[in-house]
Amino acid sequence: MNLKKVSLLIEQFEQASLPKEEWTHTAHCIVALWYCIKFPLPQAAEKIRNGIKAYNVSIGGANTDTSGYHETITLFYMTTIACYLATTGVTELTDEQIDLFLQQPFLERDHVFRMYSVEQLMSKAARHSWTPPDNAHFFHQPISPKSVSSRHGRPLAS
Repeated sequence: MNLKKVSLLIEQFEQASLPKEEWTHTAHCIVALWYCIKFPLPQAAEKIRNGIKAYNVSIGGANTDTSGYHETITLFYMTTIACYLATTGVTELTDEQIDLFLQQPFLERDHVFRMYSVEQLMSKAARHSWTPPDNAHFFHQPISPKSVSSRHGRPLAS
C-alpha cells in the first residue's frame, strides 16, 4: 500500500463509499494511523468512532449490542497505534512509513486477544465503552518522569 492508496482509502471511508470487501482489519488500522497522525488522540478517536458507525450504516449494517462498532477494540488499536507513533517518531506518512507500519506484529487480527479474553472482549459492556484488558498489563503500569528518557538516552529533567 502506498500514500496514494491510503489517501483514497481515507476519502472513501469518510464518504462512506468504500466497497464493503475493502473494509478489512488492515483498512481499519490504516484509517486509525491516518487519524492519529493528523489529529490529537481524543479527536482522532472521535473521528474514527463516528466514521465507523456511519460507514456500518451506509453498507446496510447496524451498530448493536452484538455487531457493528466496538468501542474497546477501536480504542485498543487507536492507543496501540498512537504508542507506535510516539515511540517511532513518525509524524507524517510516506510510502516507506506505511510499509514499515504494515509489518508491525500488533496489526495481526488476533493481537487484541493477547490482552483480552474472548468473554470480556465480546461482552456488551466492552462493545459500548472502554473496558481494560484482563489478560495482560496494558495501561496499568504508571510511568514515572525519571524512567522516561529523551531520544539521546539522557533522563528528562523532572
